[in-house]
Amino acid sequence: MAIKKAEAGTLQIAPLKQGRVTLRMIGTTGFYFNAMSAKAKRSLLIGGGKKTAAEKKLLKHNPEEEFRDSVYRLPHGPTLLGFPAPGVKGAMATAALETPGVTKTSVQRLIFLPEQKIKMWGKPYLRCDVVRSADMNRTPDVRTRAFLPQWCAEVDIAFVSPTLSVHSVVSLLSNAGVIVGIGDFRQEKGRGSYGTFSVHGQDLGDWQETWDDITAEGREVQEAAMANPEYADEDTAELMAMLEDERARRAA
Repeated sequence: MAIKKAEAGTLQIAPLKQGRVTLRMIGTTGFYFNAMSAKAKRSLLIGGGKKTAAEKKLLKHNPEEEFRDSVYRLPHGPTLLGFPAPGVKGAMATAALETPGVTKTSVQRLIFLPEQKIKMWGKPYLRCDVVRSADMNRTPDVRTRAFLPQWCAEVDIAFVSPTLSVHSVVSLLSNAGVIVGIGDFRQEKGRGSYGTFSVHGQDLGDWQETWDDITAEGREVQEAAMANPEYADEDTAELMAMLEDERARRAA
């Protein structure tokens, strides 16, 4: 904040101003949703009770339910799917660690994302992956999430000027798209390379056709995909076939 010394000896403090820009993100790698399930939230809120005899006979996983629980939803608008805006701001703050001239702390203070969730376009597919649990033994498990092979999003960003400019905000978000990413199994984590993206203004140039193709996969397409999921890859299809066989065996 600029401070000027007036002729009378008092200080004149020039107020900071706020700029605003809307940017478009187009995925360069696929995107994993990672919302916490309703069952996990319930356990955190009221604790996990002992399983009944009937519950113990149930299969360990319900992939269709986990698939639907993994997404963030918007109540209305052109898309069903959204992504928490703080996740985008966090990616920009992390990118600041590798961006000369700006610090992570300053990004956290000087950048605001007015929306709670940003709009995301793209058709979700059910995908199962073998993961390692967070316990001491790193126990393997199968996790089911919604996966978007193609995706794009639009984000509204407010920032403090003149400390930051539109150019600096675009640069930060672009850097975040290359070295951090958003969603699960993202580039930032090291092992995965998902959730990366390129950044554009309203004039998409050579990317216009890509944007148009993905934005055609809006709320209607997404609602249909959530109701009747398709499998993301052959590995998932094989796992789901084994699950269906086991379901049929137990139902017999």
